[in-house]
Formats: sequence, structure tokens, C-alpha cells
Amino acid sequence: MASILDGYEDSQNTRQSAQQQSRLSTANIGITHSGFVNVRLEEEKPIFNKQRIDFTPPERINHLAVCNNQLCMSLGKDTLLRIDLAKPDQPNQIELGRKDDSKVHRLFLDPTGSHLLICLSTSECLYLNRNTQKVRGLSRWRGHLIESVAWNKHLGNETSTGPVLVGTSQGIIFEAEISATEGSLFNTNPDQYFRQVHSLEEDGKPAPVCCLEVERGLENKYFIIATTRKRLFQFVGKVAEGSEQQGFSSIFSQNHDLLPSFQEFPANMGYSEITFYTSKLRTSPKAFAWMMGNGVLYGQLDYVRPDSLLSDVQVWDYTPDIDLSLNKPISIVLTQFHFLLLLHDRVKAICTLNGQVVYEDVFPDKFGALKKMIKDPVGGLVWIYTERAVFRYHIQRESRDVWQMYMSMSKFDLAKEYCRDRPECMDMVLAKEAEHCFQNKRYLESAKCYALTQNYFEEIALKFIEAKQEEALKEFLLKKLNNLKASERTQITLLVTWLAELYLNRLGQLESDGNAVAFKETRDEFHQFLCNGKHKDCLFNNRSTIYDLLASHGNVDDMVYFSVVMQDYERVISHYCQHDDYGAALDVLSKHCDQKLFYKFSPVLMQHIPKKVVDAWIQMGKRLDPKKLIPALMNYSQMGSTQQISETIRYMEFCVYELTVTEEAIHNYLLSLYAKYKPDSLLWYLEQAGTRASEIHYDLKYALRLCAENGYLRACVLVYRIMELYEEAVDLALQVDVDLAKSCADLPEDDEELRKKLWLKIARHVVQEEKDVKKAMNCLSSCNLLKIEDILPFFPDFVTIDHFKEAICSSLEEYNQHIDELKQEMEEATESAKRIREDIQEMRNKYGVVDSQEKCAACEFPLLNRPFYLFLCGHMFHYDCLFQEVTPHLTPFKQSRLEELQKKLAAAAPSSKSRHRPAAKDEGDTGSLGKGSAGTSREQIKSDMDDIIASECVYCGELMIKTIDKPFIDPERFEEEKSSWL
Repeated sequence: MASILDGYEDSQNTRQSAQQQSRLSTANIGITHSGFVNVRLEEEKPIFNKQRIDFTPPERINHLAVCNNQLCMSLGKDTLLRIDLAKPDQPNQIELGRKDDSKVHRLFLDPTGSHLLICLSTSECLYLNRNTQKVRGLSRWRGHLIESVAWNKHLGNETSTGPVLVGTSQGIIFEAEISATEGSLFNTNPDQYFRQVHSLEEDGKPAPVCCLEVERGLENKYFIIATTRKRLFQFVGKVAEGSEQQGFSSIFSQNHDLLPSFQEFPANMGYSEITFYTSKLRTSPKAFAWMMGNGVLYGQLDYVRPDSLLSDVQVWDYTPDIDLSLNKPISIVLTQFHFLLLLHDRVKAICTLNGQVVYEDVFPDKFGALKKMIKDPVGGLVWIYTERAVFRYHIQRESRDVWQMYMSMSKFDLAKEYCRDRPECMDMVLAKEAEHCFQNKRYLESAKCYALTQNYFEEIALKFIEAKQEEALKEFLLKKLNNLKASERTQITLLVTWLAELYLNRLGQLESDGNAVAFKETRDEFHQFLCNGKHKDCLFNNRSTIYDLLASHGNVDDMVYFSVVMQDYERVISHYCQHDDYGAALDVLSKHCDQKLFYKFSPVLMQHIPKKVVDAWIQMGKRLDPKKLIPALMNYSQMGSTQQISETIRYMEFCVYELTVTEEAIHNYLLSLYAKYKPDSLLWYLEQAGTRASEIHYDLKYALRLCAENGYLRACVLVYRIMELYEEAVDLALQVDVDLAKSCADLPEDDEELRKKLWLKIARHVVQEEKDVKKAMNCLSSCNLLKIEDILPFFPDFVTIDHFKEAICSSLEEYNQHIDELKQEMEEATESAKRIREDIQEMRNKYGVVDSQEKCAACEFPLLNRPFYLFLCGHMFHYDCLFQEVTPHLTPFKQSRLEELQKKLAAAAPSSKSRHRPAAKDEGDTGSLGKGSAGTSREQIKSDMDDIIASECVYCGELMIKTIDKPFIDPERFEEEKSSWL
């Protein structure tokens, strides 16, 4: 928008250029303000730019032909000059070699620039090919003064023209073909054939064929245009597929039986000329212009029409300064939007759109009279020559001002087509189109156009408001909104708010009128506007304003819809709850699955629709945290109806049994619900919850207190059992059922003393409380820990022995059996002790032989040079070597014990060698009187050390087996050992 907030001043400058007279000003367009600053920084180049060729002909120029960058001109009497415009510095001059007084009548150059026809005033015709220097005569053409040639654009090439049409001054149309290749032995002429195909007349007399043109349409359909001085003929026919090389005679034969189609004009200036415009090379012409006596006939070429090629034909009458008696037009050239008319001293450019003269160029007299104007269909340049000079016109950006003409003609689509790359011009066209539609009361179309302009926003909006066209205003605002950039936040906000107000006004009006169809369409459109992702951020940031608008109009449904679009579900649910529409509120919750909203609104919904709420919770499954729903359940289950309580229990059971929730609060709450409202399920729940404290998820103490308060003794017993309080369990079970107490008494399997105590409790209860001797006897049979003597003290004195006869006999039998078992065990122990004493005696007499060459298994030094040990396995160790081998593998206790024994042995050693005998004599003399108590102590210390060190072979005994998983190198010394190897 140009000025919705910023009031930019209109700074439009007037263009001052040579062509400004032909352009429409903004005042003519009716635009009061435009956002574009219309300033031209530099003068635009003219469309038609004339340039004189730097060429001074040696002789006067008679005729000139140019095509495909090949320029040929006839100079003087007998000279022909050829110039390749790609190499203008290399002209080629050829002498025609004529001896008579004949002059060059016309030059014809084909579209490829390869074939040149030189027509002489003596009714002769010469041919020159581009690749040769030799001019050759066309014998078959002799006797005919050639006025026009229609070249074959599809079959012509550098060596052959293909079938062509030739028009003469006598009105005869011939078909001919010229080939540059050498003919046969009997035919060396370049003309292959030359035959008459038709003749033209005017007023019953032959008339010169001024122009000829052949064009091919669709499906091998050909159009031939031929003109005389005041008639334009058309011949239409088809050529069979593959027979194009045979020529055009079949087309004329198809029109032979019918009168030729022609247009005739009364005025006659002695000649005429037709020109065509082709947009691209090697395509069919799109437009034509025929210069004849009445003026210039111009129009479009339509190849689809079956009978005529010409369409949209108009006549441009010659201006008053063109006098056919004195100042006849000489030549005509057609461009895309203009035709150039050549007079004897000037060139006029007339626009084909409006018939106005847009350019006029006067040539000075020093160059002589203008003779001819030719357009190169390939290069697009226009050539004009006099006898002494050659000029050419460059046509640049011919379409740059066409948009103005189309705009003035109210052809706005075409005008926009030609100013797409010029935004300031496009803005003027759109503004003019919008104004035109507004004046014709086509307000919606006007709004769409105004939205694309840079005109001041306020003026256009006020214009529609004053006209009371709210629909058009809404369309204008919508289009303007879509054209805004995302950075223009303020403008977007204002437009979105305004549009919302317009929609709401319209909906209110339609609702009051009772127009249901229009109301539904408008509401759908409004909803689509609210859902537009392009404006989502704006609507979200200003949703409070939209809510206020909706509330001011009392539009509840749309407010709910907008809340859903904004994902403001909390507002939607609150609205439904306020209007007691709890089902709709729950539907919104269930649809969008927002956990926070479930936690917030569940208390209200649970109070009114508990079953549906619980169904929704169950459907949400693990996405909801049941612990956060407990407040809602507890608040309304305590003060609610039976249905609420049952639904609460149903959801708690779903959480525990299906979701396998382990939260202690959930299990405790379910326990409380069972205890208060569903006691039948309490015991079942406790039984399936587990029998070990590690398996259950409820609080045992809470469960015990809950069951005790409500008097559920069996449940209390079960809880005591889980808590491993078996005495309490048995005491409580005895109040309910003796069998239950028995099941509790057997639980402490590892503690026989406790089991016996529990069974004694049961027995005492049976005897003292129930006074049932038979049951007491059953207790003895149920528990093998109880004896008859254990329960006898519980019986009263008056009970006779007859009641216990069987139990006492059974007990005595068990005692006798037990005594027999003990006797047998004693005999076995005595026999085993006897065998052990024999083994010890045998071991005392056992000995081993040591060779003098034997070596220590640890140090591999001779064994006999130091005290040593010999083991039954055959290993032999020095005393000190064995000590070093065994010590690291001993337990810390044995290591400390060994150190202690070493200290005692050192303390018990004699102070000097002279006071004692050698140790070798003492080893076998255990009864020596000289040794005394100190010697006995020393021998005992050695024996204790031997028990620690030499109890088994260090290599073969259990010590070695225990060290199998220990590393060879201590982990703490591994790095040190590793570095020593490097």
C-alpha cells in the first residue's frame, strides 16, 4: 500500500521528450494519485532511428533489393553491385553486358538471398546466383515484363527456387522454377519451366499484377494473394501431400469454376504495393498492409478461415498533405504496430492501432527524390534509397508505447501484455481499468484492479464506501492483503481487523434477512479467511481483538470456530462449560487430546458426565497421568452420586489392571474406594496384588489401618502376612477362622521355633476357647513340631487320659525310634574313630627317601644344604622358600598369626649357642629333662607354624586351586612390570 500509514507526497514529474505528444498523460487517464514517482532519468531513444550508409555510389542508383543480409543494387546502365552486409568492405561488382538501351525495370531477391532476378524494360529477364559471377538469361521469360514474384519460402534453397509465381504487366500469372545447377546437354538454361496458370483483369481488361504472395496454412492448405492497381485477389486451395514440388497450378484450377474472390476499391493511382509482417523467421505472416488508391488497407491474416485470409480489415485514408495527383506514396513497409509510408521527400510512420501519424522524417533535397523503401524480412532493417544515397532505419522497442494506445481503446489485457516489464506503466493501466470498471458499475472487477495499483489506499477505500459497495471493498482489501509483504505487519493487522469487521457485518445482515444460502456461503468464506495460513501469525497475535469483535456481534459459533483455528481450545471448552454443553466440551477435549486441558476441565466434566469422561480417559490411555486426575476424582466421588463413584472405581481399575500403573497413590486410592464402596473386591485385590512386600504397590500400613477401621479382619490377616508379622496374623486369624490361623502358622518355614510358638497359640485357642480336644489332637497331626507334652498343660485337670491315649502311644513310639537311631549313630561314630586312630598310627611310621641330588622346587638349589619339607606328592621345598611361596596367598588372619608365631619363636630362642645342645639332637628327644618348659613351648610354636605353612603342598593343594583366577602380575605393579619389559 502506498499510504495506509505514511503519507507520501505525490512527486510526479512530467516527461519532456520528442514523443511525449503522442502519449497520454496521467490527467487523461483519470488517476489523481499514484505511488510511483514518474521520473525519466535519461531521454529515451526514438523508435525509428535513421542512419545514412557511408557509401558514395560511382553511378546513380536505379534499383535496390535486400534480403537475408544480401544487398543488390543496379548502378548506371550496366553495373550490378552486390554487398554482403556481414562483410560490407568486400563489395562485388558485376557487369551485365547489355549493348542496347534497355534499362533495369525491377530487381527481385529471394528470402535466402541466393537468387536474384533482374527484369529489364525490354521484357527480358536475367538471373544471377549468389555463388556465381555470371549473369544468365532466362529464355522462357522473354517477352514478359515482370512486375512481381511470389517466392517459395518452404521449398526454396540456395540452388533452386522451387515452384514460384510470377506476375506480368499484362495481368498474367506464370508458374516457374529456376535452378542454379547446370542443365542437361539439351537444356543449359537455369529456368526449368515457365507456364501460365491464371490471368487477372480490371474492368474487363488485363491489369498488371502489382504484387504476389504465397502462404501455406494448416493441412497443406495454400493461400495466394495477388493485387492489381485497385483489386486484391485471394486464391485458396489444397495441395496433395508430397506434391508441393509440382507447383501451384492445382490451386488455380480449384478456383477456376468459381469467380475469383477479390476486393475492389474505386480509386486508382496506377500501381499498388502490399507488404506483410512476420514476427519470427520462417513463420507465416500475421498482418498485411496494402497501399492502393483509396489509402492503406491493413488487417490481420487468419489461416483458419476457409474462404478468406484477411480479417480485422481497416482502411487508413491518406492525410490531406498526400495528393494523389502530385504527391503519390511510393512504397510501404509493415512492422508490428506501424506501417511506414514513403513519399517523395519524407517517411511517415502510422500506428496500426489508432491510425495516427506517430513519426515523420523529412529528407533534404541534396540527396534527391526518394525512390523506394524495402524491408529485410530476416534482418528487420528498413532500407530507403535515392539516386545518390542509401539510408536504413533501426526499429527499437516498437512496443514501448503500445500499452497507451490499447489503454485508450479500453483493451486493457493487451495493454498489460505490453508493459509487463514496466511497473509504472502497468500501474497506470490497472488504474485506468479500475476506473473504467467502476464507472460501468463493475465494482468487483474494479476492486481487483485497484488492489494491484499503487494508488493511495485511503482514496480507493473511501470511493467504495461512498458508493456503498461493501462486497467490492472487501474484495479490494483481500487483494491488497494478499499483495502485502510479511514485513508489513502493521498494514496486515489493520486490514485483517477491518476484513473481520466487514465479514461480521455481512453475516449479521444476511442472518436478519433470512438468506440462508448466501449466509452459508459468506460464513464459509469467513472461515476460509480465518484459516488462511498467510495471516495466521497476525490473527494469533491479535486474537484478543478478534474475540472482542466476535463477542460484540454475538457471533458465538464463529468465535468457537476461531478459537479452534487458533488452537485456543481452553476458550472453546470454557465456553461450552459455561453454557452447560458438557458433551461438546468433552468432544473438543477428546479430539485434540491436550493433557493439560484434561487435567483442568475434568473436575467439572466429571461432576456432570462421569461415564463419558471416564471413557475419554480410557481412550487417552497412557497419555494421561492418573495421579493428576485424582483431585477431580476425589472431589466429586465424595460428594457425588453413585454413578460418579462407580466410574471412579472403573477408571482406577483400568489404571491398575490394564495400564499396570505402579504409583502408590493410585493403589492406595483404589484400596480406599474398595474399602468404602466395594468391599467384595478388597480381599481379591489384596490377594492378586502379591504376597511379598517387594511385589505390592500400595502402602501396607495404610492398607492395614484402612481394613482395621472398616472391620475387614481377613484383609488385615492378609496384610499382616505380607508384613511378616505372623504372630499378629495368627492372633487375628483365630478371631475369624482356625484354618486361616493354621495357614499363617506354616508361613515361617525357616524358623521352627516361631512355627512351634504359633502352633501352640492355635492349640491353646482350640483347647481353652473352643474346648475341643479332637481339634487339639488334629493340631498335633498338622504340625510335626508339637508333642503331646507341649499341649498337655493347656488342658484342664478333669480331662481323663483316655482322650490322649493314642497321642501318648504315638509319642512313645517316636521316642523309641529316635533312641534306636541315636544308638546306631553312636556305633558308627565309634567305628569311624577307631579307623582314624589306625590311620594316624600308620602315618607316624611313614617315611620318604631324599636323594642327595634333589633340588628345591621353588629355588632349584640343592635341597640338603638347608632345612626342608617333603610332601607326599613328591614336591620338596626349603623352609624359607616354602615360607615365601605360601605367605602371599594366606588370608590376612593367618598372615598376622604367622607373624605373631615368628615373634614368639624368636623370643623363645636360647641367648647363646654355648648354653644349649644342637637342635639336631633335640628333634627326636621329646622326653629330655634339660629342655624344660621353654623347649616345649618352642616345639609347639614350630608345630603351629607348620600347620599354617606346611599343611599342604603349595603346588598341589587347595591353595593353588584358589589362586587360579588371580593374575600372575599384581595389577598395581602391572605398569611397572610392563615398562621394565620395554
